[in-house]
Amino acid sequence: SSGLHDSFARVPRTPPLSALGFVALSPTFGLRDLARMNPRAALPLLDVRVPEVYDRLDSISAHDFLTRIRFPEAAHHLAFEVFSRSFFADPRELSAAELVLMFHIYFLGSSEGLLFDVPDEPFPTALWDPLQRYLAGHGVDVRTRTPVRQVRPLPDGGLDVTTDDRTTRYDALVLALDSGGLRRVVGASPELGDAEWRAGIERLRTAPPFLVSRLWLDRPVAYDRPGFLGTSGFGPLDNVSVLDRWEGEAARWARRTRGSVVELHAYAVAPDADRGAVQAEALRQLHRIYPETQSARIVDERHEWRADCPMFPVGGYRDRPGVRSPDPAVMVAGDMVRTGLPVALMERAATSGFLAANALLERWGVRGQTLWTVPRAGRSAALRRLAALGAD
Repeated sequence: SSGLHDSFARVPRTPPLSALGFVALSPTFGLRDLARMNPRAALPLLDVRVPEVYDRLDSISAHDFLTRIRFPEAAHHLAFEVFSRSFFADPRELSAAELVLMFHIYFLGSSEGLLFDVPDEPFPTALWDPLQRYLAGHGVDVRTRTPVRQVRPLPDGGLDVTTDDRTTRYDALVLALDSGGLRRVVGASPELGDAEWRAGIERLRTAPPFLVSRLWLDRPVAYDRPGFLGTSGFGPLDNVSVLDRWEGEAARWARRTRGSVVELHAYAVAPDADRGAVQAEALRQLHRIYPETQSARIVDERHEWRADCPMFPVGGYRDRPGVRSPDPAVMVAGDMVRTGLPVALMERAATSGFLAANALLERWGVRGQTLWTVPRAGRSAALRRLAALGAD
């Protein structure tokens, strides 16, 4: 909201030039700012190792870690707060280990940088419906909108899984649930796992609610607006997407009506907030950022509220389950699961799913999926030696 504007598209994609380019090209890092920084406190960024990063930095918040480094205040808002709020959390509550891991993935570990592949059609069309058809073609019974109420281990190593209308025996199970769903199922399944595992799951937290508002407007936004814009300092509004820039369904509607489709996200909303007021304020902030939308008529709108993302609080890493549970027939997957790999959120959910499947396939002597990952440690030997100075 101060007027600063940055783009990761211009940052070099080759580590460590990606990190150096981020600092050099960002308007938030002036020579005076760089002189004020505490380079020794920043050294852990240069050699992020998993899981050691959690041993070193899970005990402090992302906000306090950046304060210790003396990052410029503008950089706090323009870059790192946008990062931390993408975890659906206030940076004062988010573990510094997660923020630093994200820095490693995007700037020092991966040549992809902050560029993403996205589907060019809505997820049901591009991914979920074709996947369901593929699974059904292999004999899978896909049952959506079917809550699992309880899991009971059986003496022969199998499992009874109870839903609202039946109890069915299975040979193996993957609990791929959000934090709240995992707590509920494990809480209702007293014979599942052991006391320590169950206690850790009971302590898992869910991040505050978030809002996704999609607006169909009767006129286009300005032609030079980016497809995605992260924001800071605009009240509850965290980012704006112009969906007709990259999603086929929205693009066809926009061409047909000469309108546009805009999506607004608001993360880490206070649980007791007036939801109607948050929606109205997010729209008002859109008008500040893209003034041409102020005169647009809203043809249709959808507002989705959810509170199903994991919270990664300070000191919470030890409570998160690993892929393997105490029961060899039960695995856990999801974006809160410990994998031992440098992955975040969506990537962690997908990676843990593969790891869970691989672990179960081992029981039948079947080879699973080979997984590729960004390095588990810093890629540059020179930067690793520098980082070692900060550990002394």
